[in-house]
Amino acid sequence: MRDRSGRPVADTSPVAETVPFRYAAVGDSFTEGVGDPRPNGQMRGWADLVAEGIANTLRTPIGYANVAIRGRLLDPIVDDQLPTVLNLDPPPTLVTFNGGGNDMLRPNFDVGTLGERTEEAIGACAAAGVRLVLLSGPDPSSRLPFGSAVGVRGAQYTAVLADLAQRHDVTFVDLFNTTALAHPGYWSSDRIHLNPQGHRRVAAEVLATVLEVTSDVTHPPAEASPRPWDAVTFGCNHLLPWVIRHARGRSSGDLIEPKHDDWEVIGPATLR
Repeated sequence: MRDRSGRPVADTSPVAETVPFRYAAVGDSFTEGVGDPRPNGQMRGWADLVAEGIANTLRTPIGYANVAIRGRLLDPIVDDQLPTVLNLDPPPTLVTFNGGGNDMLRPNFDVGTLGERTEEAIGACAAAGVRLVLLSGPDPSSRLPFGSAVGVRGAQYTAVLADLAQRHDVTFVDLFNTTALAHPGYWSSDRIHLNPQGHRRVAAEVLATVLEVTSDVTHPPAEASPRPWDAVTFGCNHLLPWVIRHARGRSSGDLIEPKHDDWEVIGPATLR
């Protein structure tokens, strides 16, 4: 740690002094927690729940940072978000990495390039001595009007992630092929983001893989019967705004700031 003149100074931050474990999350809307809003409008999501679960399991407060922002492509996640968390002082103990979902919606999708960028992220974490956990996003393709192409791309990218994880001995949480997450009761009305129950299911999957602890699994509510106007509502409220935004070269995350761009000391129930 250095002062404004660049001279080294002692690190007196609460995180450096008090917590033995620090968890940082990078990614897009999935990791930001879109679909699981708190009463104040800020998103919670699976990563917040994982942080709380780690604190519960270790029975001690931990440091938590989350710089994920909705709409982000894989390049800025690797080039901007990951260096941000790896340069935190003190550095993270664990980083969860997910991205590529927005790239799958672009016409210039290239699974080879996504694999190369992900491998760069793996190398950066290894060089920093930080444990990395890769996640594939859950599969939204059955609910989307262009879902078949997204499903094929998602399966291709998930296979690449699984191969990278095996070759580099990195923990991999395969949510794309987690059958339970296909249940419609886990998804928001926009058909592409999980709802609160879905985020809780993902948190349980991550905690079971990373810490080998069993969490309570939130089962989805019974699926409501489709209504004749559901497709129209989806088109007007979600699909059309997405098309207009991308035609203008804009992103849903253009005005969004990271919710935790430095360490937050949390304990059980802190983030609820």
